[in-house]
Amino acid sequence: MPWLDLLAWFFGGACLANAVPHVISGMMGRPFQSPFAKPPGQGLSSSTVNVVWGFANILIGYGLVCHVGAFTFADVSDAAAFGAGALLIALFSARHFGRFHGGNMSERL
Repeated sequence: MPWLDLLAWFFGGACLANAVPHVISGMMGRPFQSPFAKPPGQGLSSSTVNVVWGFANILIGYGLVCHVGAFTFADVSDAAAFGAGALLIALFSARHFGRFHGGNMSERL
């Protein structure tokens, strides 16, 4: 299996996981951080911007996972690449956005 496929699936997993908080926040009508806020990733973007950004992530993730190579969750290396991308963006997001929403317990101690 080419390593470029695994890399695409890693980033596909990251994009699909990144879509979740943006789409959900937007659908709830809540502003949330996005790359388009000022300052990027720290300020709040409107709920509409977050829905659009979330769906852009879904489209990119779909393209990377479903149209690069022959991805299947039954193949452990495929699933591991996808899962690693999703896990790493989730951990990064938890640490980064926890500063703004009270989720970083280590900074409180």
